[in-house]
Amino acid sequence: MPDEQERLQKLRAQIDALDDQVLELLNNRASHVLEIGSIKKQENRRFHVLEREESIYQRLTALNTGPFPSSAIRPIFREIMSASLSLEKTLQIACLGPEATFSHIASIQQFGQAVNFTFTRGVPDIFDEVERSRADYGVVPIENSTEGVVNLTLDMFIESPLQICSEVMLAISQCLLSREQKLEDIKVVYSHPQPIAQCYNWLAKNMPHVEIKETFSTAIAAQMVKTEPGSAAIASEFAATAHEVPILRQRIEDNAHNYTRFWVIGGQSPGRTGNDKTSIMFSIKDGVGALHDILKPFSTHSINMTKIESRPFRNKPWEYIFFIDIEGHQEDGPVKAALSELSVSAQFLKVLGTYPRSSRMLS
Repeated sequence: MPDEQERLQKLRAQIDALDDQVLELLNNRASHVLEIGSIKKQENRRFHVLEREESIYQRLTALNTGPFPSSAIRPIFREIMSASLSLEKTLQIACLGPEATFSHIASIQQFGQAVNFTFTRGVPDIFDEVERSRADYGVVPIENSTEGVVNLTLDMFIESPLQICSEVMLAISQCLLSREQKLEDIKVVYSHPQPIAQCYNWLAKNMPHVEIKETFSTAIAAQMVKTEPGSAAIASEFAATAHEVPILRQRIEDNAHNYTRFWVIGGQSPGRTGNDKTSIMFSIKDGVGALHDILKPFSTHSINMTKIESRPFRNKPWEYIFFIDIEGHQEDGPVKAALSELSVSAQFLKVLGTYPRSSRMLS
């Protein structure tokens, strides 16, 4: 036993020495970041380069041989880059508020915690903050695997000059938060309409007589139950921690595979990463086979179309606008050729952005 204790102490001493080296390397890295920031400022280059961050994640994940888990590389280096970048300038991020909404969580997943947040009441406010340069980026929900597309976000792109810069896929797990100890002591449940819909069957089975009240966000719901006896909120584990409300039940969503996709919006789409996606919108003249014909360039140039949605064109009755996601960067030869051909036959065409494709479901 003494030999094992001595071995343990030696290993801990070695870990301490390695931690000292890591800290020294982090400071060395930060000094290089500051020097790069000075060069970018002199040459009036982009302050924040999303594609550079993505290339770092991809390179380090590919290099990793273990036993350190590859899944931990992105979150760790995200915080390293977030903290280092804040030495030059603290990014301002607009998202749906208040603190601890799923939009807030998605923003942290993308930018880390060394940023400032502007919490808004609605999607249009996020667009407004970025368009007026009061925020560097905005994070908006675009699609939920259970409830479908967020039409308001799509509608905003019709007239907005902003571009999609990145996407975040967030695993959504709902909890029942309450200061009560038993389900039968709860008289009212608060939440945003989407989580209520996502937990409809669970609520019907376990709390059939409870009054359901909608709120602007899950975070607001968590705030409300903090002081209201006999109440509960459907919200995230993050909201429970942030607002100091106990979790009465975990994972109450009806679909265990529930994800929400968010778009990061800004003034300029990033450059190529080698794993990109492009989103576009267009309208066409009504006619037999019109949609089939206009989509031919994607087949001709072997471009995979991953999503298509249609929406009524505002102020133009019976006309529709189509939203499409395709694989590839808009500067890639095949994508550029297909978009060029599409522009000839479309009444209206707009590239919403070309950005790194998310292949991970974050939680």
